[in-house]
Amino acid sequence: MNLPLYYYVLGTPLGVLGLIRWGAWLVRRIPAVLYKPVINDHRLPISIVVPVYQEDPKIFAAAIESWLANDVEEVILVIDESDTTCQDVAARYPVTVVITDVPGKRDALRRGWRAASTELVALVDSDTIWADDVAAQVAKPFADPRIGGVGTRQSVYGSKGFLARITDMFLDHRYFDENASQSLLGKAVSCLSGRTAVYRRELLLEIEDDFMNETFWGVQSLSGDDKRLTTLILERGHLTYMQRTAEVWSTFPDRWRTFFRQRLRWARNTWRSDLRALSKPWVWRHPFLAYTMIDKGLSSFTLLLGPAAMVFAIVTQNWILAGVLLLWWQVSRAAKLAPHIRRRPSSFFFVLGYVAVSWLMAIIKITALVTIRKQAWLTRQVAVENGEVVRTSVEQPGTDHHDDDHHDNDHHDNVIPFRRAAA
Repeated sequence: MNLPLYYYVLGTPLGVLGLIRWGAWLVRRIPAVLYKPVINDHRLPISIVVPVYQEDPKIFAAAIESWLANDVEEVILVIDESDTTCQDVAARYPVTVVITDVPGKRDALRRGWRAASTELVALVDSDTIWADDVAAQVAKPFADPRIGGVGTRQSVYGSKGFLARITDMFLDHRYFDENASQSLLGKAVSCLSGRTAVYRRELLLEIEDDFMNETFWGVQSLSGDDKRLTTLILERGHLTYMQRTAEVWSTFPDRWRTFFRQRLRWARNTWRSDLRALSKPWVWRHPFLAYTMIDKGLSSFTLLLGPAAMVFAIVTQNWILAGVLLLWWQVSRAAKLAPHIRRRPSSFFFVLGYVAVSWLMAIIKITALVTIRKQAWLTRQVAVENGEVVRTSVEQPGTDHHDDDHHDNDHHDNVIPFRRAAA
């Protein structure tokens, strides 16, 4: 059968690229299947540190109750002075509150871990709800003295609709693929998500100057605190691990504009951190980690060849090619999302939507690379101006602002112990 020349011109490179991308995925997927969470009886007391800024009061209360249900040593809430609503919520519970007048999440985290009294410190977002055994689960990997930080598994809380389903798919792909393989091969997870990440307190005190004074091309870094903390731990020769049995739930954007702005900020953080890491010797001591950083960067570009082929098929009215592409995307992505689809079988019907959002995220990542030097919060009223982190305006509680970061810089703070109000 003689096919038109463009079938070979277009089809052969796409086929070769497809084989390369599948091979790259299998390099991650095979060790990810072999990953196992740490199982032992190791337990250490944990302090929870939470930067709080204009959180939804109901979610905040539910989160506090879930942390206290874990029987942790202490819960330290670093609350912005303007946020009287969350201060009132905190007053109902046996927690310690630190009032701060400094904008930026980094300073809030530092104040929190300085106030902590335990060997392990969990850095947690104010909208993150814990399962009842998270504190017990995250302590287990620390039986290995080389482990400096441990991450958890995230799931979507509260949100409904298309974006929530797609976000849930992306999260499961992350925790059953990338983080699982990085944990198995080298115990070097590239980013312990700020939703909940647990560190040895002595290491946080050791790296805090580098954490607080991070710059990129001469500009003060405003966000990306979770990626920066993870990198600093790995850079100093310690290891990081994902304990998937420790499950937490967080809210995520349910509006497209907020979703895109959040992803743009995350993508800039990832480019800055990974490009800087790949230029330094320490990352090459973790070859699989370096491989995944390079592969993730390249995939932002190769991913867009698929929709380009579809546009070509539509323009030329080649409906057979268009149909084959659609079928391939449905089957191949469903295979890659198998762990998620086993948990939520109805997600099979969202696979093509997941593919489309993946293309949009590739465009966002390329945009982030082009604008890599820009420092802006995008979903919070905080920015870098003249080298300083400043508050640009005051938000109202309940507005869309949830990323992985909240508060940065230095002033005095007031520590106020609150006790649970009588019923």
